[in-house]
Amino acid sequence: MTSPIEEGLPYPLGAHWSGQGTNFALFSANATKVEVCLFDGERETRIALPEYTDQVFHGYIPDVGPGTFYGYRVHGPYDPAGGHRFNPNKLLLDPYARAHAGSLTWNPAVFGYHMESGDDLTFDERDSAAFMPKCVVVDPDFDWTAEAARQNVHWDETIVYETHVKGFTKKHPDIPENLRGTYAGFGSDPAIGHLKSLGITSVELLPIHTFINDQFLLEKHLTNYWGYNTIGFFAPDPRYASDVPNSLREFKEMVSRLHGAGLEVILDVVYNHTAEGSELGPTLSFKGIDNASYYRLMPDNRRRYLNDSGVGNTVNLGHPRVMQMVMDSLRYWAGHMHIDGFRFDLGIVLGRDAGQFDEGSSFLKVANQDPELNSVKLIAEPWDAAMHYNLGDFPPGWAEWNGKFRDTVRDYWRGMAPPAELAGRLLASGDLFNEKGRRTWASVNFVTAHDGFTLTDWASYNGKHNEANPGDGGGEDHNRSWNCGVEGPTDDRKILDLRARQKRNMLATLLFSQGTPMILGGDEFGRTQKGNNNTYCQDNDLSWFDWNLDDDGKALLAFTRRLIEVLRAYPILRRSRFLTGAHDGELNVRDVTWINAGGGEMSEADWNTPWIKCFGMVLDGRARKTSMPRHGEDQTVLMIMNSFEGTVPFKLPEAVAGSQWSLLVDTNIPDAPEAAHFAFGSSYDVSGRSLLLFALVS
Repeated sequence: MTSPIEEGLPYPLGAHWSGQGTNFALFSANATKVEVCLFDGERETRIALPEYTDQVFHGYIPDVGPGTFYGYRVHGPYDPAGGHRFNPNKLLLDPYARAHAGSLTWNPAVFGYHMESGDDLTFDERDSAAFMPKCVVVDPDFDWTAEAARQNVHWDETIVYETHVKGFTKKHPDIPENLRGTYAGFGSDPAIGHLKSLGITSVELLPIHTFINDQFLLEKHLTNYWGYNTIGFFAPDPRYASDVPNSLREFKEMVSRLHGAGLEVILDVVYNHTAEGSELGPTLSFKGIDNASYYRLMPDNRRRYLNDSGVGNTVNLGHPRVMQMVMDSLRYWAGHMHIDGFRFDLGIVLGRDAGQFDEGSSFLKVANQDPELNSVKLIAEPWDAAMHYNLGDFPPGWAEWNGKFRDTVRDYWRGMAPPAELAGRLLASGDLFNEKGRRTWASVNFVTAHDGFTLTDWASYNGKHNEANPGDGGGEDHNRSWNCGVEGPTDDRKILDLRARQKRNMLATLLFSQGTPMILGGDEFGRTQKGNNNTYCQDNDLSWFDWNLDDDGKALLAFTRRLIEVLRAYPILRRSRFLTGAHDGELNVRDVTWINAGGGEMSEADWNTPWIKCFGMVLDGRARKTSMPRHGEDQTVLMIMNSFEGTVPFKLPEAVAGSQWSLLVDTNIPDAPEAAHFAFGSSYDVSGRSLLLFALVS
């Protein structure tokens, strides 16, 4: 099948085709022998890697090229109490594999111990190869020269759209049926057409790194739909490929087409844990290659794993080779795959060396100095499975999901948070981010995300309805939601109208606040998950987008597009410099002025009066954009918000450099024509639970 093996090189790690053969290199500090296993159908050929250099086993095999299926068998001590779980009976996936084929078949043989006994100190001699997916040697060449110039969308202009490759495309009627649910489908004209017409700039995809379906879900005919169960950090998951043997190329073509349309691609990545679980989990890759190096183990009991991730194990970024793997992965996706940014799942786990989160942790230091990563967007989820919260604590250069924005905006629009709590969130949460030269874009504002209610469900359910999930269904119990009077579906037009207005309020607040807005895919037309706020395992109609929009869905989509158009037209709504309300003595300008319903400035008494739920803010377009003492040239805007259930007469304030206010948006009148003008001092009846935006005109 192959020519005799040669010494090869210890770098780069993984399987790399030279044009005449393939070099295999695998790190293991504690193994005694490594065999590369080549597959031709069911036939397996095992070849020992002959050299060991700097803890890397390596060898070069002539005539092995792209399309070859392979894996590893790694020999060494089976000593769980000492942290070692080597078992050469188990075929292992290459941590650096660029592509995979097949899927895991759950069988007792994929466990390193005798699974039926429940005792991980036992040693299992059954061969797992027949039940394992395989790694694939790839041809890395791709004609990126045909790609339009990468957009590098400035943070000030960024509007993120979080979505799922399969969920977005699976039921789209205009995407060819054989491409639905795939990378090719997501890069198709109908998919891109929707994204472009909406006006977003950056697509954030739920995990596409190769991941594993948990056995307990498959037994219930469910899957790991979201994908937070990674087993390969360098390969796009083949389940989303329409052409599985060419999954890598198909993914690149998707990225190229999105770039050609002016859209960025951001990946949600999971480097805090792997799919191998705890000591009772399977042996699929890292556990059998070098368990003691790849995972953080309990210092007083190395049989057990530290579990900061909440799913059984924690990747050991304290080991230099493991840190190298994570950084090599990020550089590969940013450089070779042309990815524009990363959102880091459970980001604070990555910011721990030993103990508490530290912005000076090894990973954050290495990432911050890396020239490749300095050219892309880095977004942290600033909490972990135990809900340790470090919002605002990431170093300069990072953006963070702002959960406090979500919670406060939700509470305000259900009448549970006063204006004083909301005000700071409208200004990019300067109390959390305005230090060390960070900019407003560091606050990634969102009101919904994949994990939780959709926007429609937030306005339709008081409690979660996760009966379709296994066990207790999981999901957050405190959703800060309000069903507007009836739990779930209703034909009551008054309730439906109120829900529609609440959705418009939330979207307008999200898009008109300072910071980086992130929209959950489908919220723009009212997608529902029928009250399920934890669809991690629902790869079905519950999660897939229904593109058959009713009149309400079409109206919300049109309104969302209009909001984004307004956001783009009025730069004062997306300043990178924090607006504080302080008077600028050099320019004689106050960037933000808070207004009460009487048209005057909000007083301390106004802020502290619990029954006041209607207020406004004037963003002065003359405020400086940088530290230089120059007036801005943006148009001044007035935003008014009313979470009270009844109408509030609001006296429109005077403003410098204009003579009247022009109405841009009234969430109570979503299809109202723009450009209705109102004089200073005139009274505008602000409907109950509504938001208005005006622009200052001469």
